[in-house]
Amino acid sequence: MLETSVARLSNGYGLRYSRLGEGGGTPLVLLHGYPENLQIYSRLAPLLARDREVLAFDWPGLGGSDTWGSGASPVQMAERLLLVLDHFVLDSVNLFGMDMGGQPALVAASRCPDRIASVIVSNSLVLWDEETSWEIRLLRQRGWNRLLIEKFPRLVFYRARRSFLARGTRLSPEIEADFWEHFRRRDVRLFLSRMCAGYQGLLPRLPAYYEKIRCPALILWGQRERHFPLAHAERLRKLVPSSELVVVSGGEHWMAWQSAAVVAESVRRFLDSPVRAERT
Repeated sequence: MLETSVARLSNGYGLRYSRLGEGGGTPLVLLHGYPENLQIYSRLAPLLARDREVLAFDWPGLGGSDTWGSGASPVQMAERLLLVLDHFVLDSVNLFGMDMGGQPALVAASRCPDRIASVIVSNSLVLWDEETSWEIRLLRQRGWNRLLIEKFPRLVFYRARRSFLARGTRLSPEIEADFWEHFRRRDVRLFLSRMCAGYQGLLPRLPAYYEKIRCPALILWGQRERHFPLAHAERLRKLVPSSELVVVSGGEHWMAWQSAAVVAESVRRFLDSPVRAERT
């Protein structure tokens, strides 16, 4: 488990976060999806923090962070990300976004080239017209989304746990309890319904952001990703200039936890690449 603290931001809201590592170079910020929180990086963050500073936080409205007002589209989540960076006085960062953390990472890279040194995206719904699993198709329908998340949280949570990991693999009891403790809260689920609607509405316009990204980009996809097939990654690779695609052999949706060592090596290789250094 990552050791966490709560920061009080300039807007008065509380933000649960974990900050670890030292060393020179540009810090790395880890962005999670759902139904998880920052603890999905409990194995990956320490590996990456051996030679750089790493920051993970619960998105506002999710996990142990307070809910902010207004909408929750990828653009608005990217704006909240920038407020978090301001609080921690991080002028330039590398971003790693998985699942619903991937879209805000890409938007931030597109809109703020002076602050985002590079972006890594993993296992995310990045293209509105690509195939997904039946679970994702169902959750993208506003009525079903609201009904399932708000009325049947345990069903959504345990279905995600089962389909995000390889058969026979379980999260540690401590991490699973932390995920469920926060996901079960009604305010978190209400915000998540709003967030899903905001993402769904903006998805068709996101490729216009991808095409404007100029920083180095790594598209890191699981070979066994069941919800967002490799076609998402391959098309994203063509849309984002200066990007590269790496497929993690045997990687599942939660490969940041299950295959942390392999993911860490791919991330470290990308961040330390001489070619990347020349581009930046």
